[in-house]
Amino acid sequence: MGKKKKHQPVRIGVVDTMFARYNMGKAAVDELGTCPGYGEKFIVLTKTVPGFKDLAVAAKNLIEKDHCSIVVALGMPGSAPIDKQCAHEAAQGIMQAQLLTSTPILEVFVHEDESDDPAVLASVFDDRSRKHARNAYWMLFEPEQLAKRAGQGVRQGFGDAGPLNVGATQ
Repeated sequence: MGKKKKHQPVRIGVVDTMFARYNMGKAAVDELGTCPGYGEKFIVLTKTVPGFKDLAVAAKNLIEKDHCSIVVALGMPGSAPIDKQCAHEAAQGIMQAQLLTSTPILEVFVHEDESDDPAVLASVFDDRSRKHARNAYWMLFEPEQLAKRAGQGVRQGFGDAGPLNVGATQ
């Protein structure tokens, strides 16, 4: 009799940047480490690039060369108008990489001007990074978690907006 083929764990990619003012990749990897099946059902592969404009190629490489089933791409655009333009272009690159690979790449950007308070900004970085890492896990292993939150105004970074209360009198 032949040997039993060993099950290969699913690969989740996490790509972050040096430019971000918070270690978003560490937060995402830490969150994934709390998910059921870590190390057996799935493993995490990481890459770090200089800035958010480098995320698309790194994510594409994690998919095509390292066989990741999903990638979380984390970055921080600055507050200048040119940074916002570059963030839009970087987002377009990430979307193109998704289409070219037919693989989800969750773009996780925290804009430097989302808060003037460093403690609040750090909280946004941590929360958004962790929640999108959890979303990646759910997309692969527990899609019903996403479905039950549909239409609920769930946010990453700040508090949830909540669902619209259509028809309520004010």
